[in-house]
Amino acid sequence: MQVKEFIQQQLTDNLSPTCLEVVDESHMHNVAEGAQSHFNVTVVSDVFSGQRLIARHRAVNLLLAEALTGPVHALALHTYTPDEWQARQQQSIASPPCLGGSKAG
Repeated sequence: MQVKEFIQQQLTDNLSPTCLEVVDESHMHNVAEGAQSHFNVTVVSDVFSGQRLIARHRAVNLLLAEALTGPVHALALHTYTPDEWQARQQQSIASPPCLGGSKAG
């Protein structure tokens, strides 16, 4: 299974998200082609209601522990309740350009 699909499967199965975006940003970094090492994840779930940001991130990191100890080097997490997502006008946060070893040079 590809890393992106693993992330999607774990989060879908365990958080029942109303919105899930998993973007492989590895191509923006100085890594081997096909590395699957850098991801930007936006997940919207009722499960996050009443949880502080740190608790949400810990829960996601626990679900993705297998990938985080293996191929994933960087994981940008954006975790919202449905109400927070609506307040953001359903806009994801883009990652900034890589400053250390970017292919953009």
